Amino acid sequence: MKGAPLVLTAFAAMTVALAARAGEQPIPGVTNAAQAHQDYILKCQGCHRPDGGGDDRSNPPMRGIVGRFLTVPGGREFVGQVPGVATVNLDDRRLAELVNWTLHRFDAEHLPPDFRPYTAEEIGALRRNPLRLDRVATRARLVAEFENAGSEQGKP
Repeated sequence: MKGAPLVLTAFAAMTVALAARAGEQPIPGVTNAAQAHQDYILKCQGCHRPDGGGDDRSNPPMRGIVGRFLTVPGGREFVGQVPGVATVNLDDRRLAELVNWTLHRFDAEHLPPDFRPYTAEEIGALRRNPLRLDRVATRARLVAEFENAGSEQGKP
């Protein structure tokens, strides 16, 4: 009978997880949201924080900003070439799902209306040319572009 509490605890956890998943909306380009979330926890969360807030120094925030990269030329490529994406030890399929999950989880409101999910093939091609020393300057240029575009849209 010593194993009974363990079995009951595992059953309760599984029931909660299934109930939570039943209420989830499908995410384009993500076949297994639970796996993508787990990959985020294991591969990204240590630097970008559980809420995607980052630290604004060496680990930029994703929350409320990452989708905006897809609205400017070169931004889509940037997302697949930043070192944390390009060099992570996941296969291209899981990485594409992780990127798509991250975009929807932390910045769905800024995704362009014609957003198309990353594919394994696209991620594989992008990560062959990772950004290194130029990542900071590239990010700053892209952020300036989408911030300027946003302020111009707000003009009467």
